[in-house]
Amino acid sequence: MFWQLCFILAALGPSLAHVRLAPSTTERSVQLFPQQQWQLRSHSSTVKPAQSVFYMKLLPVAHCEPVDFQHNYAVLTAAGEVTFEPHLNHFARTRAGEWASMRDLCLDEQGLPWRRLCNASAQWAALGSVNCSAGSQLSRQLNQLREGVQSRSSTALALTELRHLLSEARGQLAPVDVYSTAQIFAELLEQQQPTGAVSADLVGICREIMSSDEQVLRLSAELNATNSLLSKFEDYMDALPPQLVPSESCGRSRAEADKSTEKGVQTVNYAEQGVQALMSSNLSVFYVNPECANITGIAIYAAGAADRTSASSGFWYRLLYANESLESLRAERDLQTGTYLPTQLWEQLSQRGGSYLVFKVYAHDGLFVERAQQRSQRPRSQVLSISIPGFEGVQLPAPLPFLLPRVGVSGKGSHCGYWNYGSWLSDGVSTCGDHYEGPNVLCEAQHLTQFSFLIGGSFTQHSVEESDVQLEAAHEQLLDLITQVGCGLSLFGLLFIFLTAALVEKWRSQASTKVLLHLCLALALQLLLFGYLGAEQFPLKQSWNRCLISGAALQYSVLVIFSWMLIIAFLQFQRYVTVIGVARPSHYILISALVAWTLPLLPTFLVVLLDADSFQPSQQQLKGNAALCYPSGYGLALGVVLPIGLVTFANAFMMLCIIYSIHRALNPRRQLIIQQLRLSVLLFFLLGLTWIFGLCSYMRLGIIFSYLFCLSATLQGFVLFVYFVLLNASNRHAWLSLICSRQMKINMPNAERQSMSASSSNTSRRTQSSVKSI
Repeated sequence: MFWQLCFILAALGPSLAHVRLAPSTTERSVQLFPQQQWQLRSHSSTVKPAQSVFYMKLLPVAHCEPVDFQHNYAVLTAAGEVTFEPHLNHFARTRAGEWASMRDLCLDEQGLPWRRLCNASAQWAALGSVNCSAGSQLSRQLNQLREGVQSRSSTALALTELRHLLSEARGQLAPVDVYSTAQIFAELLEQQQPTGAVSADLVGICREIMSSDEQVLRLSAELNATNSLLSKFEDYMDALPPQLVPSESCGRSRAEADKSTEKGVQTVNYAEQGVQALMSSNLSVFYVNPECANITGIAIYAAGAADRTSASSGFWYRLLYANESLESLRAERDLQTGTYLPTQLWEQLSQRGGSYLVFKVYAHDGLFVERAQQRSQRPRSQVLSISIPGFEGVQLPAPLPFLLPRVGVSGKGSHCGYWNYGSWLSDGVSTCGDHYEGPNVLCEAQHLTQFSFLIGGSFTQHSVEESDVQLEAAHEQLLDLITQVGCGLSLFGLLFIFLTAALVEKWRSQASTKVLLHLCLALALQLLLFGYLGAEQFPLKQSWNRCLISGAALQYSVLVIFSWMLIIAFLQFQRYVTVIGVARPSHYILISALVAWTLPLLPTFLVVLLDADSFQPSQQQLKGNAALCYPSGYGLALGVVLPIGLVTFANAFMMLCIIYSIHRALNPRRQLIIQQLRLSVLLFFLLGLTWIFGLCSYMRLGIIFSYLFCLSATLQGFVLFVYFVLLNASNRHAWLSLICSRQMKINMPNAERQSMSASSSNTSRRTQSSVKSI
């Protein structure tokens, strides 16, 4: 599983909405008597939209009664084997036609919860035998919150707890976590009337969900979680303007806006102008009351200017008035999105019930997940949502303009579009002036929803089918096999290098050999530590403190190896390139040892002190039984990837200089070319350049680099054994003399003995010169 260290560096509705409107008289809920539950059925298909008349028929709602269900939980034994233990679970009372989840979390191989359908005849669908996992601690906590949400007396406290759990996850969410969050949203937001007190929590929750991995969001969309979350969030936010920007606050004198920031969400209140904003890195919401100051829009920028206000999340914004110049706005640089309602359009809308404006700006399309494998277009800008609470109607009386940045070259098929809770469409949205070469694209909409600029083409999404899961598992098994064989050979080779040093006194006394032994010691410690932790599944069974210590030790061992490889590269660079004027201090090997063994402590301690939580195994590792305490996130990038990358590229540069210098110094005879090739292979392994493949795999350039990394990096110790023991004639002869000394003395003629001695001397000099430090 040594290859997983590289992967640790890397890491693993449609009927709703063509229109987003605030609840009107046709959408209000009906409160029924608690003794009876009824289903409200509308017979209004022949009624015109202007007539808010419904003929209602009360029908009893059928339910599937609660039932127990027994399944098997996957359990990891002390020997590292997976066994299954029976567990009695429970399905609660469920409406006919709806899906029910189990009381205790039960996840399939993709991390999705097992669900059971209550069919139209109020009968539970057959489920069969189920083997599942209990999920991570976070997943279980979210599931418990979901199960007990109906008994919560305070919606605000429940949302605060939900937001805290998601923020602690640092974006490392599983698909079931997104699903549970959507379920909690639906339950909580239906319990009480909308209140502005929880608006910041709602923005913070969606912000954390949008920080999740793209594949996680796509898997959760299989359960309609992203659409449900998005729809509930939009509806709730559209009901808050009367509380946040009431007409009573218009014109009140105030020196400056009220500003506050809590857990990544900044709240700005321009009460006298009728504007309040909730801003975060992924999602921002602007509430506008045009009655106060004739403000009817907003503009978001990527850079600052004199007329723009800075947000704590790293962008700038400007409030737009109804008499704004559209052409001037269209020509502005650094505009990410912007829209406003011209005076004439707003007057028409206000006459038809419009009183407020709500603008939501999504930094990317994380919550807008298409389930189709092949997409003909995709958004390449921020997503702008426009709502007009109180407006009764479907079509706008006049086109509503909005601006999006021109992304790259707007080729054929690129246009403005909208989200219909299933896919991106473009009917009712026009892209104006294709010949216009300015920085921004002008779009016009005939209805209200979420808009973005779509890039045309053919885009294949990552498949989540079972065949892909099996293919990934097959790669993992083969990589594990290659790793085990390579690590075993490397440990064997390192052991014989130490034994050779103990056997041959003259060889171990050389300065170059001392440097080599330090490197071999670091390699052996790292391989033994990683093998022990991987075999014991250490993080799954031990305390957090021990997990932290083991992860820090593993990080330190890797950095020590690269410190020694950098020192060896520098010594060889001095020998072969900077030949004249080289003056090494006395005891330079001792100084090198102090630097190589102590310098890696600095980044290790910094990661432990500043980002200790990054050592926790990810949800993907826990689900795949490949958990390992090792840094992730910024701790991984700055504490491991950055130093490894710098050392690797520095060593690659010095190796090229060494090869070029030797090539110039020697005549290009055939035997010398072969010697140079052997030296190049040795330096490639000795200086750790095999980790270039690991960096390529970290950047996800292809599975081939994972195989190259396994085949090369795990064999580093064995290659050193081949060069410094098997191909070194004196060391090889010392072993042969030890094993069969008498037989060799009897059978070996004097001439052959002298020839071997000479050959041994020459080969030793050629091989030792590759790492000779004095």
